[in-house]
This record gives sequence, C-alpha cells and structure tokens, in this order.
Amino acid sequence: MKRNKDELYPIRPINNLKDLIESSTKLFPERNAFLKKDKPGGKYIPVQYREFKSQLDALGTILMELGLKGKTIAVIGENRYEWMLTYLSVVNGVGIIVPLDKELPQNEINHLLERSRASALIYSDKLENVIEAATEGLVDLKYCISMDALEDSPKRLSLGKQMAKGFELINEGKTAYINAKIDPEALCILLFTSGTTGLAKGVMLSHKNICTNIMAVSQYVDARETDVLLSVLPMHHTYELTCGILTPLYKGGCIAFCEGLKHIVKNLNEAKVTIMLGVPLIFESMYIRLWKKAEKDGKASKLRKGIAINRALRKVGMDKSAKLFKSIHEALGGNIRMFISGAAAADPESVECFNDMGIITFQGYGLTECAPIVAVNKDHYIKYKSAGLPLPGTEVRIIEPDDEGIGEVICRSDSTMLGYYDDDDETKKVIKDGWFYTGDYGCFDEEGFLYITGRKKNVIVTKNGKNIFPEEVEYYLNKSDAIKECMVWGKNEDKNEDTLVCADIVVDMGFISESGKIYSDEEVHKIIQEVLYDINSKMPFYKRVKRFNIRNEEFEKTTTQKIKRYGDNLKNR
Repeated sequence: MKRNKDELYPIRPINNLKDLIESSTKLFPERNAFLKKDKPGGKYIPVQYREFKSQLDALGTILMELGLKGKTIAVIGENRYEWMLTYLSVVNGVGIIVPLDKELPQNEINHLLERSRASALIYSDKLENVIEAATEGLVDLKYCISMDALEDSPKRLSLGKQMAKGFELINEGKTAYINAKIDPEALCILLFTSGTTGLAKGVMLSHKNICTNIMAVSQYVDARETDVLLSVLPMHHTYELTCGILTPLYKGGCIAFCEGLKHIVKNLNEAKVTIMLGVPLIFESMYIRLWKKAEKDGKASKLRKGIAINRALRKVGMDKSAKLFKSIHEALGGNIRMFISGAAAADPESVECFNDMGIITFQGYGLTECAPIVAVNKDHYIKYKSAGLPLPGTEVRIIEPDDEGIGEVICRSDSTMLGYYDDDDETKKVIKDGWFYTGDYGCFDEEGFLYITGRKKNVIVTKNGKNIFPEEVEYYLNKSDAIKECMVWGKNEDKNEDTLVCADIVVDMGFISESGKIYSDEEVHKIIQEVLYDINSKMPFYKRVKRFNIRNEEFEKTTTQKIKRYGDNLKNR
C-alpha cells in the first residue's frame, strides 16, 4: 500500500531505557531479542526477550553488590551479546557506561579509563593483552571483568560467574537493582569522540536523549517485530547503538551479531536478515561486486533492462522487483527489505539502484552529540541525494546562508547532549541558547529535505564512516623532534578507493643535521619515513599517515600563529 508522504508510524511512549526493556519484554516475551554465536562459524543461538531481561537483572544486581552503584563502568570488545548485556545492565540502574573503541591503542584506552574515572572495565578476551597493559597504574579501577573467562582469578573476574551470583542474590530477595529508579535527565552514557588522549571530547548523554531519538526515528522508519537486523558497525558508535540495536529492541525486533565484514553475506543468509545498517563503503562495495558479477556472467545488459522496467513501473505504483531480481535477493539471504546508510555521505547512484531492485535504501544525518540522528529519509518518502527530513521534535536551521542557501547546520531537540565531560568551555562553543552548532554546512530544498554539503571544520571523513580530525594526527607528528611543523589532510584516490591520510611536513633540519652531517633529499625522506612508521604504530590503522610531502618552507600562518588550511599552503596537493 502506498503511504502518504506526511504520514508517521505510530509509537509507544517510553521514559527511559529501562522502560524500553520492561515494556518490550511484556509485549514480546517469547520473541527472539538476539541471535548470538558461542564460537566463530557456529550456529546462531536465540535469546528471547524474557531471558535477556532476567540476565540484565542478574548482572545489574551483582554489579551493585560489588559496590558499583553510581560508578562509571567501561565496556570494550567486538559486537557481541555480552557487550550489549553490559551496556543495558549498567545504564538501567547501576551507573554510567563508557563504551570504548576496541581499535584504540593501549595508551589511549589507559587515558580514557583514567579521564572517565572508571571503577570497572568489562572486556572481551580478544583484547586481553592490550587490556593488561592499558589498565596498569589506574587508581580508580577496582574490577576487570572478562566476558570469556570461565573462572574468577586474582586479576580478573568472570562475567559468567558473576552473573550466576547475581541470580542467587535475586533468589535471596535482593531486588535493589530491579526496583532502581531512573532519572531520565541524568548522565548515563559517556562517549568519547574520535581523538587522541589530549583532544577526544567526552559526550554526555542521558536516557531522555536516547529515548527521544528512538521514538522520533521510529515515526519515520518502520522497524517491525518480525524484523531481524544484522549488527555490523561497531556498537560503541551511537549510530549503531541507537538505530541498529536499541530501536529494534523497542519495536520487538531481533538483532544478529555479524562475525566480521568478510562474513556479511553468510550471516545475512544464516540469520534471515531483513534490515541492515551500514556505512557507504559497505553498500558501495556490495553494489560494485553486484555489477562486476553481472558483467562476468554476461547479464549486465539484462540487469540494466530490468532496472529500467521496474523504475518505470514503480512510478505508477507497481513493483516487480521480487521477480526481476530474484537471484540478487537470494544472494542477500532472500529476506532483505531495507538498507540504511549513515556516518558519511552515500553514493546516490548505489542508493537508487538498490531501491530499483526492491530493497528500500536511504540515508540519514546525525552526530554523537545528538544521540545521534538529526535527519533521516522516511522509508516511504526518499530523496537519494538527501540526508532526509528533520526528525519529529527536532528543529534544524541554516545560519548565515550564502547565495545558494548553504550555511552552518544548527539543531535543537531533547536529543541534544548534556554537554562535554569536564569541559564547559567547549560545551559553550557548540551549545548556544539550546541550539547545537554542528560545524557542518548544509542547505534545504523546497520540500524541507536537508543536504549536507561539507564540513565547516576540516574533519577527514573516510568512506567507511570514520572521522579523523587532522589536529589529532598532527598532535602525534609534532611530538617528533625531526618534524618542525605539519599539516594533515585527506585524499580520495578515486570513486572506489578509501580516503588516504596525507601530511605536508616541514623538517627540522637543525635537529636532523645536529651531528654536522649533510643529508641528501632521499636520506631526509627516509628519515621522516622511519619517524612516521614509529608514530603510525601508536595510532589506529585508519588514522595512520599513508603519504607525505616534504616542504622546503614553513607554512603561512595567521596572526595567532595557526597554520592556514587554505591558499598557498595547499599547493602540494
């Protein structure tokens, strides 16, 4: 049935995430909440809503028994059931959760645990060696709890063992966690933005922030209790957490954990997935592989003809995609009905193609500080190039627009963060009179659709959705005595390649030639290459400098001695 473009899907009100879980458990007790695997390559094991709720209560009860009520608890690891169990048990009555990026090097993990004053860390054993080094010397850290250990030991507790104790305590009548009251406006989630130890900002979110976003998104996108979502993106990202996990739980759906990017197609088949969230790189890769296979099999012409036919039919309210593209749907598990892209701008060509083939595909726009969605296309009212319409209850404005209507995007809603952790000055820079200043440029069309046209700041956005602040990488480079100054930037090789992190470097020849030796250009290049090799080893892979140029003169600077990121300083690019 064709829906009215202004129509909204009905929702039920929730006050907090505890209310979300309790109400979903009452509504869908026997439905599967999760599909997990106990071993790589094994079969998916279902976890029903009722079982999930009881395990949440057991873990929350023991965490309170350990004296962690009101404390900060960090979680780190791959996408898995125990990660989500930890997250929701903490926020629904224990304290403040700090989701950490599993790709961070140990020195950054150490610093963020220290900054957040974490009293406990719950982690995956895949990171055991990193965690052992990262937790040294932390005064506030009282407990390290392994998701995988079978027994407790002097250095770490077993999550399974502790949960068993939690069940025993509940049976003894200890219900403090189960009966805990939630303040919907208090800090419950502390998310550190992508950044070095000195530059990462801690985004403070509340139950109200997240629940407002869940209910608003659910009015535009019809996630159903019969849906199965494949969790592909890292769960410490708000996009995956709010939209890919919490929203389907709110709607009674089921989440299957992906075993890794190489296993997406296999997992789509195994779990009979109906919806997948991803970043543009994932969907563009699928799109490219699809056409390469069609060319190889000599079916590209037939595929183009089928797309043209179905595109014409859809304009008059008919859709023959199930018949015309049966083999493509079967290759994706046979059940996919929706792809949702976020975290970076999607390729309109691939978005349109998937829609023509009967897979509803669209994109949205958001930021961690907005919990995270600001705008998204409705699943029945899509513009392929647009980030979508502002969510219900979200005001979006363009300030100081140019002649084309492009200006900075600012927004206001109950999803706006409480502020930056321990950083009032930075908070005041971005939140003014209740409006959040995104730092992004954009514009509206005549129907109110938002288009993001660029970054106000110089953030490098990779095609897989990673945000890299040039200042972060420069922070590391400038610590080397061999580098006098530098400027970091991103370069897209071509449509199918990811973004490369590049650097223009002014070498401190005085330091290098301290011994009196004169080095050739080739030797200087080799020295800097070795310096970068050492610096890169201390950063996540996606932030590493892949190419560099050596400048013979210093960068042009402002009156406050900041390097200008424009003009003559860009001549080597």
